[in-house]
Amino acid sequence: MPIIKSSTDLRNNYNEISKFCNESREPVFITKNGRGDLAVMSIETYEMLNGKLELYRLLDEGRTAVIEGRKRPMTDVIRDIRREITNDE
Repeated sequence: MPIIKSSTDLRNNYNEISKFCNESREPVFITKNGRGDLAVMSIETYEMLNGKLELYRLLDEGRTAVIEGRKRPMTDVIRDIRREITNDE
């Protein structure tokens, strides 16, 4: 169940809300004049969420490449990665 607080609660109880976000890794939804306004979360949760979105983007890019026929053998990919890592040309 989401935690919902008013903007006044955020202003008056910042430390408590911050502690909750950092310990639970869950967002707190902030209302303004009774309507949803913000979602507050820890930096760690934000970075994790952003990482997931980037992974989904990359997976979708790969799926699209396969559909469009832009693919190559795994052995070629591994060889190119090894060359890049060791700076071999």
